[in-house]
Amino acid sequence: MKKTLTIIALSLTGFLTFAQQDAQFSMNMFNRLSVNPAYAGTNEALCATLLYRQQWTNFPGAPKTGLLSVDYGNILHGGVGLTVDQDQLGFDKTFAAKAAYSFHYLLGNGMLCGGLDLGVMQKSLSGNFIAPDGTSTNTSNGIDPAIPWNGAKTTTYDIGFGLYYTLPNKLYVGLSSDHLPDQTMTKSGTMKNPVPPYNPKNLPWNYDYKYARHYYIMAGYTFQLGEMYDLTPSILAKSDASSTQLDINAIARWNKMVFLGASYRLSDAIVAIVGLEWQGFKFGYSYDITMSDIKKYSNGTHEIMLGYCHKFIPPVKKHGHMNERFL
Repeated sequence: MKKTLTIIALSLTGFLTFAQQDAQFSMNMFNRLSVNPAYAGTNEALCATLLYRQQWTNFPGAPKTGLLSVDYGNILHGGVGLTVDQDQLGFDKTFAAKAAYSFHYLLGNGMLCGGLDLGVMQKSLSGNFIAPDGTSTNTSNGIDPAIPWNGAKTTTYDIGFGLYYTLPNKLYVGLSSDHLPDQTMTKSGTMKNPVPPYNPKNLPWNYDYKYARHYYIMAGYTFQLGEMYDLTPSILAKSDASSTQLDINAIARWNKMVFLGASYRLSDAIVAIVGLEWQGFKFGYSYDITMSDIKKYSNGTHEIMLGYCHKFIPPVKKHGHMNERFL
């Protein structure tokens, strides 16, 4: 029964959130590089961020997502970045790696950036499919010619583009799009059906997965509330031009060290965020309180963030000169 609920819930969620093929994070304000390559290097430092998300606890096969992003500024008239992530939903796994370059142009008191990323995407099926009746693809009741029980894997390229404007420590606005080729990943083959009384001959299978082009809008503004406090509301809108999701966030900081926040994802979840910053290190934890019908079966979602930024300060150049009055 538990496996049956898992399949039904994941299938329903996949239908309702089809547009969100990209993995989502509740602490998206700390994860701008993965959706906008123009963000690369805007901190003018070497920065690394690690995120891990465990969605819908107590669900077998529930989504698990890990992401690592690294970027560096003050290089090649801009910044460079690298993002690697893996998202697993049941027997379906997605791996992606992409490198980004962002050109920085000083505009007024801020900086306008244009970025491009290029990478690879890989989709794979483990073949360990669990049918709604609880049977596996390895049993006579679970054979499905549409699902290769010995697994499948396909790889393709990906391209993304973004624009980003920032007033350091004050304002940021970004527009971006990924999966620009708008392509379908395909794989075909044959598999033997080893279980009588089914046909012992090779069974053909085809695996097709279409990556829709995604669009993102992000924005945030920091209000200084005295010497010790500041507040940063922000938004992240995600769309594939047929459906849209919106995250509304707010992060409050004390002494630029402790932060507390909250988010609301439309028709999906309310999120609580807590974290600590110290000497370039950053730690954050968030908990999603599910608002959709899945709350009947899930205890929510956990997310952890680790980050570090280091600014390279060039050494002070000492200048000397001779004065003929003093020999």
